[in-house]
Amino acid sequence: MAEPATQSPYISSSAGGGSSEPGGRDFKGAGSPHPCAVRDLIFWRDVKKTGLVFSTTLILLLSLAAFSVISVISYLILALLSVTISFRVYKSIIQAVQKSEEGHPFRTYLDVDIALSSEAFHNYVSAGMTHINHALKLILRLFLVEDLVDSLKLAVVMWLMTYVGAVFNGITLLILAELLVFSVPVVYEKYKTQIDHYVGIARDQIKSVVTKIQAKLPGVVKKKAE
Repeated sequence: MAEPATQSPYISSSAGGGSSEPGGRDFKGAGSPHPCAVRDLIFWRDVKKTGLVFSTTLILLLSLAAFSVISVISYLILALLSVTISFRVYKSIIQAVQKSEEGHPFRTYLDVDIALSSEAFHNYVSAGMTHINHALKLILRLFLVEDLVDSLKLAVVMWLMTYVGAVFNGITLLILAELLVFSVPVVYEKYKTQIDHYVGIARDQIKSVVTKIQAKLPGVVKKKAE
């Protein structure tokens, strides 16, 4: 998707720094989830896998919208235990009847090493700290008005969010976000040329408006002149 055009150079320079650092690429290769896997998931490359993830998360969010978090977690654990205990008892009965010595039905999974290595843990922490530090610097720039236009844009967005919050709660927004994540990329991939054309027109219009606004702000003009 085309990048937003309303971002000023003061913010875009800092925003781009976090993703272009060599360290970020090292973290990705050191055990963090590969972006290609996420891309394949949201673009429905494997319909069965994406359908399973989409349906599971959607059912979970719908459950959270209808019940409390404690109830949903408790029911999920009970459902999982019901399946595993039933299967364990079933296999035990089959082994007793057939007098076989197959052993524990989940032995293969019990022997899997799921311990998180110290190196992997430090890589995850370092990658997380990189994003946290970038977010803190961005928040500092916005709230201390390093760029007046960007701070005003944040104020407008937050003002609009007050109306969104009055209509939707957090779970409803998460449900809508999931529906968009699993539908918009596919639509964009199919109609990429047409969408990019109209997005480019919108970007030009927004750039024109932002340029006119910045020209009328003495503080911004002075900063750019220096």
